[in-house]
Amino acid sequence: MLFLYFIFLLSPPGNVKARDVPNDAGGKIEVTWKLSPDDSLLDFYIIFRQTQTEAGWSTPETLMIVKRGLSKITDTDCKDGVKYRYIVRAVKGEEWVDSSPSNIAISSAQWFHKKRASALILLIIIVGLLLFFIQKARKGEELFIRKITGLDAIDEAVGRSTEMGKPLLFTLGLGTIADIPTIAGLSILKRVSKKAAEYETDLIVPCFDPVVYVAAQETVKEGYMEAGRPDLYKEGNVFFLSYDQFGYAAGVDGIMVREKPGAIFLQGYFYAESLILAETGNSIGAIQISGTTAVTQLPFFIAATDYTLIGEEMYAASAYLTKDPLFLATIKGEDWVKILLIAVIVLGIALETIAYFLKIPLLHFLKQFFTII
Repeated sequence: MLFLYFIFLLSPPGNVKARDVPNDAGGKIEVTWKLSPDDSLLDFYIIFRQTQTEAGWSTPETLMIVKRGLSKITDTDCKDGVKYRYIVRAVKGEEWVDSSPSNIAISSAQWFHKKRASALILLIIIVGLLLFFIQKARKGEELFIRKITGLDAIDEAVGRSTEMGKPLLFTLGLGTIADIPTIAGLSILKRVSKKAAEYETDLIVPCFDPVVYVAAQETVKEGYMEAGRPDLYKEGNVFFLSYDQFGYAAGVDGIMVREKPGAIFLQGYFYAESLILAETGNSIGAIQISGTTAVTQLPFFIAATDYTLIGEEMYAASAYLTKDPLFLATIKGEDWVKILLIAVIVLGIALETIAYFLKIPLLHFLKQFFTII
């Protein structure tokens, strides 16, 4: 009887509530409760969970133990569509007292995250712009893209190398086939190989990655076929060189010194070997066209090569070289999205500045719009 007397001295947690966690993929229920009036004296809380079956409520199972002072937990091990309820037990030593069961809660997945409505609006605008320019392209309207000197110089570089009776050298850098710069480099390689076939000039392509080597081999072969000269394709000119960074750089440098190509194309993703390759190419007097999205390597290419594709110019290469209307429409759509985002940023800075000095809370709406993304 003395034990029961001490049990009832503890006050139970109150107002236990359970609800499905909003804006999630399901499988979660949030449980909250009002702390026991004796919270400062407690050791911890034990949260029990029950599931509803055809025979009634199951035996309470221990879900977790939390320290005193906490009044909220998330049950992350729920099954969607199952009814759950929760009990919170306050524990001090060997004494304990249970709360009343919570309401019934059922977890479920939501189709849309309501707090990300701004992201949906931006997505609709972006897709709308892309579809608009694609539709213009399908109608035959000409879409202007600014001149990219490095891509225009491809014909000049191949022609110069042909006149000198020297081969071309093309390297795709150290990227893998999963890297976007490598894909962009392959599109440029196709154009170079086609021109090499037309001018009957040898094209040497040493590769760093075995998978890229296979892709480069097929790309060069396709370029020669499009030029109508598959007989000029030399399978041994596209080869795997080394999977070691500086071993590859040394191998390519050796080819440059021995073969003395008239034109060198450095297109892909590069690391510390970029300046080594570019300086060696410069030392043999070759015309060099480089391109990469590696920001840290761009200064070296700009300093040591004749033409450089900077960042996204590589991504535009395929559209620029082929003049495919759908490709051009995609580039135009992306450009207008950038213009829109720059305008929004400038407007946001102006509104926040005015709001700060004039103390007008309503002008924070743009900031709040993007904060919830």
